[in-house]
Amino acid sequence: METHKPIKRSKAFVQFSKDHHFGLLHIWQIRQDINKNTAAATIGKYILDFFEKDLAKHFKEEEELIFSKLPAEDPLRKQAEAEHAQLYLLIDSIKNNRIDKQLLQHFANLLEAHIRFEERTLFNHLQEILKPAELEEILLHTK
Repeated sequence: METHKPIKRSKAFVQFSKDHHFGLLHIWQIRQDINKNTAAATIGKYILDFFEKDLAKHFKEEEELIFSKLPAEDPLRKQAEAEHAQLYLLIDSIKNNRIDKQLLQHFANLLEAHIRFEERTLFNHLQEILKPAELEEILLHTK
């Protein structure tokens, strides 16, 4: 098993990291339900509820408060935005087909990879390049 040393997180990203932890718990639950052969429609409803109540707001805040701090051509910004776009498309697909367990599993896998990317790569990059005033601005909007 790959180990990662703890990352000293800027206060500007703490709430986002807490949301990510909550997201990973949802991913764990989705996978548990798939393994227990829970009805796909039930899992699909769970995913859609999570998206509508939590994830959509989280994505919007990241897009407005974090991604926008990077130049449009920045490769990490492009990756983050592309992954959000993929996840939005998957949510639309789940709305139209809640019974495809492979689709539900794909959502869980992609969301986990996206969270790991943000936590291990994007946030670290931003912590290195953003000025203290920019970090403070993010923090003010997440309280």
